[in-house]
Amino acid sequence: QVQLVESGGGSVQAGGSLRLSCAASGYTSSTYYMGWFRQAPGKEREGVASIDTGDSTTVYADSVKGRFTISRDNAKSTLYLQMISLKPEDTAMYYCATGRGRTGPRVMWVDAWGQGTQVTVSS
Repeated sequence: QVQLVESGGGSVQAGGSLRLSCAASGYTSSTYYMGWFRQAPGKEREGVASIDTGDSTTVYADSVKGRFTISRDNAKSTLYLQMISLKPEDTAMYYCATGRGRTGPRVMWVDAWGQGTQVTVSS
């Protein structure tokens, strides 16, 4: 059973940077994609970025393209989200997830979620 633990959230001013980490354990043969979601208060959870665990191809939401970078360190079994040029509208709880498919930046048929890490960007 896949388990995910996020870290790295915090409070920054607009224009700042953060790197989120997601430590993973218990991979299964059905873990084809990993990704990051975010959910702001009163809004639906949205896919931010996804990565194919086979060929490492990445897809980003338009709102973060050019500012966020998703990557994996296989040796450490860790997923990252490097975020630069942060904006107040990036404020949300960020979750990592694994799954068996994706639609653009959104991982589908999710097998596991992390507990979330809060990112707050002030203007």
